[in-house]
Amino acid sequence: MRILIVDDEPLARARLKRLLAQLPEHQCVAEAENASQALQQIKQLQPDLVLLDIAMPEQDGISLGTEILQLAVPPAVIFVTAHPQHALDAYQASPVGYLLKPVAAEALQTALQKAGTLTRAHLEKKTVVAKLTYLQAGVKRQLALDDIFYFTADDKYVRMVFKQGEALIEQSLVQLQQQFPQLLVRIHRRTLINKAYFARLLSQDGRHWVLLNGCDDKLEVSRREVASLRDSLM
Repeated sequence: MRILIVDDEPLARARLKRLLAQLPEHQCVAEAENASQALQQIKQLQPDLVLLDIAMPEQDGISLGTEILQLAVPPAVIFVTAHPQHALDAYQASPVGYLLKPVAAEALQTALQKAGTLTRAHLEKKTVVAKLTYLQAGVKRQLALDDIFYFTADDKYVRMVFKQGEALIEQSLVQLQQQFPQLLVRIHRRTLINKAYFARLLSQDGRHWVLLNGCDDKLEVSRREVASLRDSLM
């Protein structure tokens, strides 16, 4: 795997480069110390993966990661940071991993193995789009899962909320989670979210809510699901 290291600290870049040198199946193709350099290197070198620091001057890693995601064929991103509190906010950039500094060799290797399924080559070959079939006004319709914000249990049915509106489906939340385990995350016994739209976790007075990009709804997170939500997004 061809990897770009992005960090404003030379010592941090050097450490990652030393760790990568111990993994012959991976290659550091370049380094960058800021967002501008990183984007230039990505366009020129087309790396498979970016090891991206979050706390950087001028443009931070989360903002850069979101910009990388908009590229036609983006490299996979693993955030590398000394600040664990950024983990949930970082997932608006859809990273494949999140490493804490100082990075351990074993943790890096595990993250790279996970990222191996989402390299540039994988993204270029990805043609199958997950879809759901549902009935609306007696007409059978299909909807790409990528267009759905969340699912919530509503009496005997499940209501799905998507970009163009909402509809009732017969699949249960359990069935949906089993069918799309990599895409859907449970935040409440009555609610599953599409983690691709995750924006922020809000907490106040012991209560928690999730905000989704492009969706105005404020979704309650049960206390028992807060920890598993963090684990699912890391």
